[in-house]
Amino acid sequence: MTARVFTDGSRAIVRGALDAGCTFFAGYPITPASPILMMMMRELPARGGVAVQGEDEIASIGMCIGATMAGARAMTATSGPGISLYSENIGLAVMGEVPLVIVDVQRLGPATGGATTVGQGDVQFVRWGTGGGFPIIALAPSTVPECYSLTMRAFDLAERFRVPVFVVTDKELNLTLRSVDAAALEPQPVRARATRTGLEGPPYRYEPPGDVPPLGRFGDEVVRFTGSTHDEEALITKAPATVGALNRHLAAKIDDHRDEIELCTGDRQGGARTLVISYGITAGAVRDAVRDLRSDGIAVSSLVVHSLWPVPETAIAGALDGVERVVVPELNLGQYRREIERLAGGCEVVGVNRVDGELISPALVREAVA
Repeated sequence: MTARVFTDGSRAIVRGALDAGCTFFAGYPITPASPILMMMMRELPARGGVAVQGEDEIASIGMCIGATMAGARAMTATSGPGISLYSENIGLAVMGEVPLVIVDVQRLGPATGGATTVGQGDVQFVRWGTGGGFPIIALAPSTVPECYSLTMRAFDLAERFRVPVFVVTDKELNLTLRSVDAAALEPQPVRARATRTGLEGPPYRYEPPGDVPPLGRFGDEVVRFTGSTHDEEALITKAPATVGALNRHLAAKIDDHRDEIELCTGDRQGGARTLVISYGITAGAVRDAVRDLRSDGIAVSSLVVHSLWPVPETAIAGALDGVERVVVPELNLGQYRREIERLAGGCEVVGVNRVDGELISPALVREAVA
């Protein structure tokens, strides 16, 4: 008999972080992300790590940045209002090239919104919510096992590219207990951090733009750290050539390696002219709807996007081949549909949207397709 585990997304994320080698966590209580904070404060010290309840969200992400620069592998978790407060320090992590995992357990907004209500309203904010508009990486689990595996992948990508990586989940996925196959919670490889040993070259290297320099560690050498535009030694500068090289590097190290980041699950059906593109909690309704539609003789294909940012353009373009109509269900007013419309060419793109605190049902997806 296959072993089963009764768990939820919050527990899966915590287990994924611990198995990925997380050694530092800081956060502030906020529904529906608080269970991650409470579990990390219980579990991480038992493994020799440090877990802190900060005085607020701004302090919490700041602690994570400092801990990372001192050699820790760090994670924080919050929800919509907290992500808003994280914004400035997210930009600091981008500029300082700090590997960091940020879990956003989405709830219905805006402002306090529905603190105990599901939503997917932060999709565009995690990409564009900090000054400068430079790329980040955002992953979106759609099942409890994916909460585990994508948390581990987030740590791996953070180390690979020296960037903050978001795990964008939601209240229903994180707080609903489910029975899952224990084999789906097996650890995945997470690369070791590339750190500077001695003084091999400058601490910030821009050429070629897509390269990622090893990370210096406070205490091992003199490490300069600034949120201002800087040269390869982290000395502040306004020289146009140097500033341009820095900013091209911050973009290129992600944009030039989309093939390493892109992650989707495709379920194509021969002859289908309709494609349903989903992510997160709505993918569950899509799976049920696609199964029912096919049993009724209606051809339909599906693509579940797990790497929201950068947009997995190659996978989406492949899924669009031969398609005339695209359905995009979301618990917002069409935030990711904008990205699909940009890539869809002559295809009709239809949104299925709810912002009333209720989930999108398989029936709503079937209606939009059929």
